[in-house]
Amino acid sequence: MQRRSRKYEKTVKEPIRKCRQTEKKRSAIWGLENMNRIRRRNGFWRNASGKRSVADFRHLIREYPLIMEDDGTINGGCFRVKSENLRKNLAGCDSVLVMAVTVGAQVDRLLARYGKLSVAKAVVMQAAAAAMVEAYCNELNAGWKKEYLEKGLYLRPRFSPGYGDFPLSAQKEILDGLEAGKRIGITLTEGYLMMPSKSVTAVIGVSRTPAACTIEGCEACGKKDCAFRRCQD
Repeated sequence: MQRRSRKYEKTVKEPIRKCRQTEKKRSAIWGLENMNRIRRRNGFWRNASGKRSVADFRHLIREYPLIMEDDGTINGGCFRVKSENLRKNLAGCDSVLVMAVTVGAQVDRLLARYGKLSVAKAVVMQAAAAAMVEAYCNELNAGWKKEYLEKGLYLRPRFSPGYGDFPLSAQKEILDGLEAGKRIGITLTEGYLMMPSKSVTAVIGVSRTPAACTIEGCEACGKKDCAFRRCQD
């Protein structure tokens, strides 16, 4: 068996080896601190001309009167549900804002493509996309909070189906009430998961009095034995 020539080693094998080493280094240091760069490079953010952006930011919001029924049911206009966690969040509220947000189906297609090319990059892209839709929700929330404050009203932290004992099945009523499928393209699977996957539904309480403190995330959830709980009581 003939030995490989030095030319082969230099022109073929060496570049391949360097490429693999570079890929390993990138995978090792590819963290959340590089998310903005990744989003921009892969078209997650809209640029000035509107080109190269796969994200299609859309949202719907409607205000409904809030009725707390005697049997513990929460009537939020387009949905009716029993949830002790949501009831606590909406205590003292007269109405609710019901919202649906998405960054579009193209983001899902981009994530699927990266899932086939590189597992490491796909994981980071998933995290970047999740952070992106959350940031979009926060931006909208801040605008609504300012708008309602000018009216002398206060908003409670948004509360999504799946938080605590707020059933995921409530998403169907919320999306149907907002006509989200027809208007911004959000649909549900049989397991009540939204498509596009980077979408959010939530309920925000509207009150005439400010809450004593803002409680959200793990602090608002009553499931204290959760393995992923951020705080310990």
